[in-house]
Amino acid sequence: MATRRILILGGGFGGVYTALRLEKLLRRNHDVAITLVTRDNFFLFTPMLHEVAACDLELSTIINPLRKLLHRVNTFVGNIEAIDLNRKRVRAAHGLNDHIHELEYDHLVLALGSSVNFFDLPGVSEFAVTMKSLTDAVELRNRIITHLEEANSECAAGERQPLLTFVVAGGGFAGVETLGAINDFVKEAIKFYPNLNPGHLRMVLVTPDQTVLTELGPKLGAYAQRKLGARGIEIVTDARVTGVNRGVVQLTRGAIEANTLVWTAGIAPNPLVAKIGLATKSGRIEVDPQLRVKGHENLWAVGDCALVPSLNGGFHPPTAQHALREGRVAADNIAAALAGTKTREFRFSTLGQLAAIGRRAGVARILGLNFSGFIAWWLWRTIYLSKLPRLEKKIRVALDWSLDLVFAKDFACVTAARSSYSRAAKESSATAIQ
Repeated sequence: MATRRILILGGGFGGVYTALRLEKLLRRNHDVAITLVTRDNFFLFTPMLHEVAACDLELSTIINPLRKLLHRVNTFVGNIEAIDLNRKRVRAAHGLNDHIHELEYDHLVLALGSSVNFFDLPGVSEFAVTMKSLTDAVELRNRIITHLEEANSECAAGERQPLLTFVVAGGGFAGVETLGAINDFVKEAIKFYPNLNPGHLRMVLVTPDQTVLTELGPKLGAYAQRKLGARGIEIVTDARVTGVNRGVVQLTRGAIEANTLVWTAGIAPNPLVAKIGLATKSGRIEVDPQLRVKGHENLWAVGDCALVPSLNGGFHPPTAQHALREGRVAADNIAAALAGTKTREFRFSTLGQLAAIGRRAGVARILGLNFSGFIAWWLWRTIYLSKLPRLEKKIRVALDWSLDLVFAKDFACVTAARSSYSRAAKESSATAIQ
C-alpha cells in the first residue's frame, strides 16, 4: 500500500495538538507519514509569556523542543512560501540559504494562527513591542532593564519620565497580565537603582472599553481595574492609541510621552490565508462542524485561522483552549477518513477564563463561577501548570515559582547588542528634545 501523507502547517496549539493526537492514533500504522511544518523547532506555551517578560520564569521553561515532544511525527523547520491545493503540494523554505522543498500531502491541516494587527496606525509597528513570541517577551524584558539602567544615570535625570513610562495598549487578557507582571517586576527592581524611586514610574493601560477584561463580565472587570489602580497603574478607558510620533504615544484623547509601548490591541489573519484562495469570513477559513474546509475532502483547518461554527449559531473564539481541542478532533477525523469510518463534530463550551493581575492576585470565571484575589491567582497557576506539556517542564516551572518566593529576580539584559528599537527610541527622544 502506498504511504499516505499528512501535512500539518503551524506549530501553535492547533498544529501541535493535532500532531500529538495523530501520533497516538496512528502509532501502529506504518503506512502513514505525518509531518509538522513550523517556523520554530519548539512549542511555545504562550499563556505564560508575560511571566518570561517579567523575569518570573526563565525563557527555557515555557518552550518544548518538538523533537522531544513528538516521537513519530517528522518536523520540518522552515517558512511556508505557498500552498498549491490543485497539486496537493506545499512550498517551504529552510536554512540560511532559504533552500526550497516541495512537500506533498494527501491530507492537509491548516493551523496557521494569526498575526498582529496594527491597524496601519502611524509609527506603531516600528515603535511598539508585541506579545506573540518568545522574542517579544525577551525584547520587552531587555527594554525594561535597559531603561532602568539609563534612567539611573545622572546624565539622564531630565529624561527619566519617558524612560520609566510604560504604556500597554489593549485591556484584554494579554494586556492586563503583561502590565500587571511588569509593574511588579519594575517596582521590585527599582530599589536596586540608587538614583530612582517608585515615584519616577508611570504605568498606563489604554483600553477602548469602559472596564478591563470585558470577557469576564463587569463585576470581575471592575475588580481587576480597582486592584490595578490601587497598585499605581493608570487605566485610560474609552480611548485608543492613534499613533506614535517622536516618542509620544498619541491617544484619541491626550498623549503620553513614553519610550515603551506594548501592543496587545488587535490580531489579524495570517497573510498566507488570503493567498490560498479559500472561502473566508473576517479573514478566517470557513470550516464545517467536522473542521473540514468547505468543498475540500482532504483539507482541514483549526485554531486562530479557522472559523469554527458553534452549536448556538455563532462561532468558537480563537483561544488556546479551543485550538488544542480542535486539533484533537481534526486528528480523530483524519484518522476516521483514512479508515473509512464516520467523522465527528467539534463540540466544546468554554470551561473558563483566567487572568493573573500581579502581586499574587487574579480574576477567573470557571464553569460559571467567579473567583478573585489570591484563589484566582492560585487557580491560574495550577490550571496552566497542569496544561504545560511534559513533566520536565512542569517541574522546572514549579521550581522557578517556588524560588521566586525566596529570592529576588535577576535584572540582567541578556542580549549582546542593542536592539533596533533602543536606537530608534533614543533617536526619537533626541529629536523631540531639540
